[in-house]
Amino acid sequence: MADRITELSLEAVMGERFGRYSKYIIQERALPDIRDGLKPVQRRILYAMEQDSNTYDHPYRKSAKAVGNIMGNFHPHGDSSIYEAMVRLSQDWKVREPLIDMNGNNGSVDNDPAAAMRYTESRLAKISGEILKDLAQDTVEMVLNFDDTTYEPTVLPSRLPNLFVNGATGISAGYATDIPPHNLKEINDALIYLLDHPEASLDDLMQFVKGPDFPTGGIIQGLDGIKQAYETGRGRVVVRAKTEVTPLKGGKQKIEITEIPYEVVKSTLVAKIDAIRLNKEVAGISEVRDESDREGMSIVIELSKDASADGILTYLFKKTDLQISYNFNMVAIHDQRPVLVTLQNGLSAFLDFRKDVVLKRSAYDLKKAEARQHIVEGLIRMLSILDEVVQTIRSSKNRKDATQNLIDNYDFTKPQAEAIVTLQLYRLTNTDVTQLQDEHDALAKKIAELQKILNETAALHTVIRNELKAISKEYATERQTVIEDEIESLVIDTAVTVPDENVRLLLSQNGYVKRSSLRSFKASADDNGLAEDDPIIVNETVNTTQHLLAFTNMGNLIYRPVYEIADFKWKEPGEHFSQSLSNWNPEETILSAMVIDDPASEDALLLATNDGYIKQSIVKDLVPKSYKKKSATVMKLKSDDARVITVAPVKDAKEVMTISESGLALRFEIEEVPVVGARTAGVKAMKLGTDDQVKAALILSVDEMYLALVTNQGTFKYSRLDEISESHRANKGMQVLSPRKTVHYAVAAATVIPEAQGALRIETDRFKTFDIQLQDHGLSNRTANGSALINPTSDGQARSIKPLNLQEED
Repeated sequence: MADRITELSLEAVMGERFGRYSKYIIQERALPDIRDGLKPVQRRILYAMEQDSNTYDHPYRKSAKAVGNIMGNFHPHGDSSIYEAMVRLSQDWKVREPLIDMNGNNGSVDNDPAAAMRYTESRLAKISGEILKDLAQDTVEMVLNFDDTTYEPTVLPSRLPNLFVNGATGISAGYATDIPPHNLKEINDALIYLLDHPEASLDDLMQFVKGPDFPTGGIIQGLDGIKQAYETGRGRVVVRAKTEVTPLKGGKQKIEITEIPYEVVKSTLVAKIDAIRLNKEVAGISEVRDESDREGMSIVIELSKDASADGILTYLFKKTDLQISYNFNMVAIHDQRPVLVTLQNGLSAFLDFRKDVVLKRSAYDLKKAEARQHIVEGLIRMLSILDEVVQTIRSSKNRKDATQNLIDNYDFTKPQAEAIVTLQLYRLTNTDVTQLQDEHDALAKKIAELQKILNETAALHTVIRNELKAISKEYATERQTVIEDEIESLVIDTAVTVPDENVRLLLSQNGYVKRSSLRSFKASADDNGLAEDDPIIVNETVNTTQHLLAFTNMGNLIYRPVYEIADFKWKEPGEHFSQSLSNWNPEETILSAMVIDDPASEDALLLATNDGYIKQSIVKDLVPKSYKKKSATVMKLKSDDARVITVAPVKDAKEVMTISESGLALRFEIEEVPVVGARTAGVKAMKLGTDDQVKAALILSVDEMYLALVTNQGTFKYSRLDEISESHRANKGMQVLSPRKTVHYAVAAATVIPEAQGALRIETDRFKTFDIQLQDHGLSNRTANGSALINPTSDGQARSIKPLNLQEED
C-alpha cells in the first residue's frame, strides 16, 4: 500500500492539473475555431440537429428535445449552457446571420431572458445548411464522442466564413476573444479577391471589408482603429447610436434613437437617460419614452423649449451607452493553438480550409463516380448477352455461386457481377442500353471535371469562387452599420449641464467654501457660519456658469467651477478644501481669489513671493485639467520659508513696485517680468538684504499716484509715487522709511491709491479693522515714518491695507 503513495509538491500538482484544465477550456470550450468560426458547443448543436433532421425544411421541434439529444450524445454539460448557446445563435440582435430558427420567446434587446426550453421550438436556419453541406463526403475528421458510441466532427466543412460574419465572444484561461460581426457579401468579396490575389495587402482587402457590420446597426467611428485591428488583431473603435433631431409643436424638439450600439441593453440605456432627466444633470430633457415595437426601435427624448439638442446629445453620448468603445481582440484556435487573427490570416485560413474540403469532397465524389461507372459498364455489357446471363444465373445454386459463375464465364468483375445478381427482374423490362450509355457519358464527364479539380489549381479556385458567389446571392443583406473615418471628440457644453442662475459665493482664508441660494443668503446674511478668526476672501453674488480660482500662500491653485461647489445654507460654514484635496497642507491658507467667466482666458496674472521672486502667467496655463482631488502648483517656492504674497490681474498695468519689509521700494516696467508657465519660480524681483523680505508687490497704472503703508509700529502715511524714481528689476530700490536708532520701523502692509481722497481699511492679525478717511491725514514725504494710528500691543500688527469701496461694503 505504501508503494502506491507518491509525495509531490502542491505547486507541481496544481501546475500540472491547471495546465491540463487550461488547455481543455482554451481548445474545447471558450474560443472559436478559425475555420468554421464555431465553439465546440455551437458545433455540436448544429451537428446534432442536422443528424436529427431538425432542419429548416422540416417542422419545428421542441427545443428541449434538441438540447437533450445534444447533451446525451455529444456535449455532457449542463442543459442550461447548451440552451443559452442555442438561444444566442437565434438572436438577430446578437449575431449577424442567425444559425438557429427559434419559434417562441428567445429573449429581447432589453435583456429579457428567453422562455424555458420546454416552451420554445427550434430548427436549423437555412444558412446553417451551408455550414453542414459537405459533411457526408468525408471532408472533415470525425472522432468518437465522449462515451465512444458515435462519431462527431472536429470541425464543420463550412462554406460560410462564419468567424467574421457572426463574430465571437469568449473568456478562457489567459485568453479572451472579441470578434465583431461583419457583412457576409463584403467578406465573400474579399475572399474571392484573395483567392485570385494571394499576396493582397490589407488596403486591397479593405476595399471590400469596410469594417464590422453589427446586427443592431449604429455608427462606427475610427477608421484607424479598424485598420489597426485588421492588421494586428487588436484595435479600438467608437460605436454610437443612430439619432435624429426633429421639431415638435411649440418650438420644441425631440431626439429619436433608432439604432443603439452593439450589445447595449436598451432598457438599461433608457433608464439611465431617464435618471439623468430626474437628477437634472442636464437642462432641457422633459420626457424619455421607449416607443419600440415590432416595426423597429424608437427611443424618444422630448426636449423643452429652447433646449440645445446638440448639446444634450453630446452629453448623452459622453455619459451613457449611446456611445461606447468597442475593443477588437480577435483570438481564435488555429492548428490547435490560440492565435491573434488578422484580416489577412483569418481569410487565408478559411480559404485554405475550403480548398482542403473541396479536394476531399472531390476525391470522395470521384471514387463514387468511378465505382458507379464501372457498374454501368458491366450492365451495358450484360444487356448484349442478357439471355446467356439469365441462363447462367438460373442454373446456379445460390447467389454466391451465380456471382462466381458470371465472373468465370463472362469476365465480369466482382462488383459488376454482384450488381447484376442483385438486379431485380422488373428492371429488365425497361432497362435500355441508351439510358445506361447516357449515364455512362454523364459519369465520364463528371469524372473528368473532378479530376480537373483535383489536378488543376484554377479549376479548384473556380469551384470555391462559384460557391462563395452563390452564398452571397442567396443570403447577402445590406450593410446596417455606418462607418465614419474620424472619432468625434465630445466636448460637453457647460451651458447644457449647468443651470444658469445667480448664487452667493463665500470663501474664507482658512479654506472654507460654499455656495448658497440668494434666498438663503438674504434670510441669514448676518450669520455666515464662519469662525470669527477666519477672514473672508470672497463674498459676492456670482453665476453658476462662472469659475473660482483660489490661490494659496504656498503657491497652489484650487480651481472649481461654481456649479461644482457644494451647496449649503448660508448659516453653515461650508466644505473645507481638506475634505476633497489630498495635498492640502495644514499650514496653507487662501491668499486671494477671483471669479472668472472663462478658464481658457488669455489674461495674465502677476505672482510674487516674499523671498523676492516674481513672474507673469496666463490663466489658461494655470488652470489644471484634473482638479477635483489635488490643487495645482502655480508657483514654485525656492525655500521652505517662502510664501506667495501677491496674485493679481495684470490688465493694463505699466509698472510693478515691490516693497521690502526694511522700507525699500523698487519700481520697474511690467515688461521686465517674463511670462512663464506654472510650476516655475520666476525671476528675481529685487535685491534683498539679510533677513529682509518682500511685503508687497503692487501693480501700477497711470492713474495710481500715491503709496499708502502701515508700519510695524502702527504708524500710517501716504506719499506721492513720483517721488520713487523708475528703475530696473533686481535692483535694491529707494527708501520709503527713515531708519531710527531708538525705534525700528518696518513695513507691515502697503497699497497704492489713485487719488488723495476716499477711504482705506486696515486689518490686523488680531482680526481688528480700522477704516480711515485720507482727507483726515496729511500728505507725507517719501522717507517719513508716518503718524500713529493703531496700537500694535493691543490691536495687533497690520496684516493688510486696501482701498475701501463704501458702496460695495454697504
